[in-house]
Amino acid sequence: MSERSVLITGADGYLGSRVARRYLDSTDLDVRLWVRAGDPAGFEAKQAALAERLPRHAADRVSYHWGDLQWERPFAALDPSGISHLVHCAAITRFNVDQPSARRVNVEGTARVLEFADRCPDLRSLGLVSTVYSSGLKGGAIEEVRFADTGFANHYEQSKWSAEELLFDRFDHLPWRVLRVATIVADDEDGRVSQYNAVHNTLKLFYYGLLSFVPGLPATPVYFVTGSSASEAVFDLVTGGESRSIYHVAHTRAESLTLGELIEIAFERFSEEKGFRTRRVLKPLFADAVSFDLFVEGVRSFGGGVMGQAVSSVAPFAKQLYIAKDIHNARLASSLGGFPSPDGRRVVENTCRELVRTAWGRQAGPPVVWGPPLSKEHDA
Repeated sequence: MSERSVLITGADGYLGSRVARRYLDSTDLDVRLWVRAGDPAGFEAKQAALAERLPRHAADRVSYHWGDLQWERPFAALDPSGISHLVHCAAITRFNVDQPSARRVNVEGTARVLEFADRCPDLRSLGLVSTVYSSGLKGGAIEEVRFADTGFANHYEQSKWSAEELLFDRFDHLPWRVLRVATIVADDEDGRVSQYNAVHNTLKLFYYGLLSFVPGLPATPVYFVTGSSASEAVFDLVTGGESRSIYHVAHTRAESLTLGELIEIAFERFSEEKGFRTRRVLKPLFADAVSFDLFVEGVRSFGGGVMGQAVSSVAPFAKQLYIAKDIHNARLASSLGGFPSPDGRRVVENTCRELVRTAWGRQAGPPVVWGPPLSKEHDA
């Protein structure tokens, strides 16, 4: 084992596992992987699953560790010496997370990570993975700077903003980088999806005709990245970015789709599939904020059911769909020598096809009969 190592929290998560592989492929650092587990049996199961996803040739450089960020000392069994890099990926990332859980894991848990980082005598770089939506309900130019509290659409956003504030207020002396990642819509430009989020769930509701209204404005920009580009950027910035810098791992507004374009592309691709054409599902109508809130209130008053579940998956981020954010990434582009922008249309097209092909991950690939999209007359 070398004298230098990287510690990655949330190493079995979507982004954490990809960053871990990048360190194994591109450095000679030992890699310490920390996963959330409540007991040895849970840890052993996660360790075995994670080991299958990592390159076998580098197994001698990997060590596995476990705990829970809600514990008072989740890193008590971990020796802080020799850790030169730390990437904090562990978090609850659901938009519908409740406030107590978001606070315990994303804020108080981050405090415990930073306290541990403060005890690492060899630390050269600390990466705090955050989100561009820590900007909350702020519209207009979104610079790579510390954000003010402008209100939030959900507890997830607020908790990530609070975690950043904790870093700035109490741990500014550490060699930190804040890495605000946009929404990951696919693993890569081919549209493969191995972890599903609110975007995929909403597209599923549209595909099956379960949601006839969509909150937001057609011109609202939507900011997507792929898992491969995000993990690459996180690795490059933690290993080579400037200390005490904020980076937006996101494309610019000019490189991004709008909400209206997203829905148009999705329905164009869905309508290539015979089953979708047979159901003759119409595109959802855009609802203003007041109307959508009334709709949500009405659905919830009737209790659960499919429609209640549908609304619960969309409502937590609905406010963001009325806000035109102009995300800037000049510091990111300067540090990385650019941030290649994939063809947003192609990524979404491929993702929609993949979602249909795999029935949103339920099977390896159902038989799909493709054909020409619906006529413009029907689309209207």
